[in-house]
Amino acid sequence: MHERLERNKANAIAFYELMFNESKPAEAIERYAGDVYIQHNPHVGDGKQAFIEYFVRMAAQFPGKRVEVKRALAEGDYVVLHCHQTWPGDEDYAGIDIFRLDENGKVVEHWDVLQTIPSESKNDNGMF
Repeated sequence: MHERLERNKANAIAFYELMFNESKPAEAIERYAGDVYIQHNPHVGDGKQAFIEYFVRMAAQFPGKRVEVKRALAEGDYVVLHCHQTWPGDEDYAGIDIFRLDENGKVVEHWDVLQTIPSESKNDNGMF
């Protein structure tokens, strides 16, 4: 079980790195997605092709966008990534991405929540 959880974390991180930081969403889908890709983000269409089209568009609109995974948690078929997203010319975001992976360690479902990183905070704890 431990090996499966570690494999799933590694695959989710590699998927995110390839599609977001390297701007290769088609390759990310080909290498790391399962037979289906269910999307819950209301700004992205459902399915593999909609995912590819969205991230191709984001790469063109925000060259140099970056994500840094701050922590990764795995339980069962789920991986949760806590990330710092940087969008040049836009705000930075703290994000939580939840991926469900199939028995082969392939991404088949995704949820996310994003929060802008404020310039001021009521505490000194930081977002990460």
